[in-house]
Amino acid sequence: MDVAVVGAGPAGAWAAYQLARAGARVTIFDASHPREKPCGGGVTGRALAVVRAALNGSLDHSTKIRVARFTSIDRNREAIVPLRDRAMEVIDRTHFDRALLDAAMQAGATLVAERVVDVTAAAGVTVRTRAGSYAADFIVGADGANSLVRRKLSAPFTRAQLSIAAGCFARGVSSDEIVIEVVGSPPGYLWSFPRADHLAVGVCAQADTGIAVEALRRSTIAWIQRTHLAPLRCRLDSYSWPIPSLSARDLARQKIAGPRWRLVGDAAGLVDPITREGIYFAVASGGWASDSIAGTRSSCRDYTDRVNDEACAELASAAQLKTGFFHPAFTRLMLDALEQSAQVRAVMADLVAGTQSYRTLKWRLLKTLEIGLAGRAMKLFVRRKS
Repeated sequence: MDVAVVGAGPAGAWAAYQLARAGARVTIFDASHPREKPCGGGVTGRALAVVRAALNGSLDHSTKIRVARFTSIDRNREAIVPLRDRAMEVIDRTHFDRALLDAAMQAGATLVAERVVDVTAAAGVTVRTRAGSYAADFIVGADGANSLVRRKLSAPFTRAQLSIAAGCFARGVSSDEIVIEVVGSPPGYLWSFPRADHLAVGVCAQADTGIAVEALRRSTIAWIQRTHLAPLRCRLDSYSWPIPSLSARDLARQKIAGPRWRLVGDAAGLVDPITREGIYFAVASGGWASDSIAGTRSSCRDYTDRVNDEACAELASAAQLKTGFFHPAFTRLMLDALEQSAQVRAVMADLVAGTQSYRTLKWRLLKTLEIGLAGRAMKLFVRRKS
């Protein structure tokens, strides 16, 4: 069985690794990976648990995160949330993607360093690059938010289904904490994630809000200066990148598989619409796609059902809570709760680590009932979620 994987990021590399280990002849098409990606680079403990054993210690130099610090535009307000060991690690994407791609190639996959310009999937699969055509039995679309495979075999993301992340890498400075400031305009949050020799700092906004990338970048730089995250003369390298950010309705309606094709990771829209974290569902969906092609759950319906059950249900819950989460009144109450309640800090630590489900978040917060703060916050949260 021949399988073409378009895209060598985490989703594609992990699908290729699993397929090759299952005995498939796998060809990965990607002209740019491994490469840096303009994102925080935070990898949750549950994502690392999926892939760590296959990487043979190649991620040992990652930055271990000790705490998450939540701040407000009032610089006198902040809450410190301790994180458990290995709850989150920050890894530069060049190294992380290289490790996964190396694992796939060591398992038997072949890399074709060419850009795919067309695909078809009918009686069989044809992948075309500028250098020639390749035939396969199945194709896995792992080519991100601008996925060619998605455009050809399903439907492209609309502007309303995308967010834009913009910011900069602050060179020569690092830390052992992530810093997050929730903002209401545009609804989202500013972040600082430390890597080995720099900070990845940025902000994310829905693409259809009309806010230009340069305006997002200016707000990031202003935040760095206001919070003294980096020295004034620190070199700042700018970046911007689209990220899928689907509504609950979008997640329910999209088509992510056919008889000979599967979409995985960002190409399937499997990104948390609140945190914009996508690495866990990238590698998870890569494994599910492998199972549906070479394993016992071998149909596109099985794959779609599994993605809906294990990913989309959770992401749809996040999408329904998104509006309330970024509302200024909720942000103020959240900071109050984090400052005053150890139990609420524990909930937030699990949310950062990816182990707290959005589907049970409301009830877990309400159960704390400490000084009424969690209850007040969630009442506002629920009222605003639609």
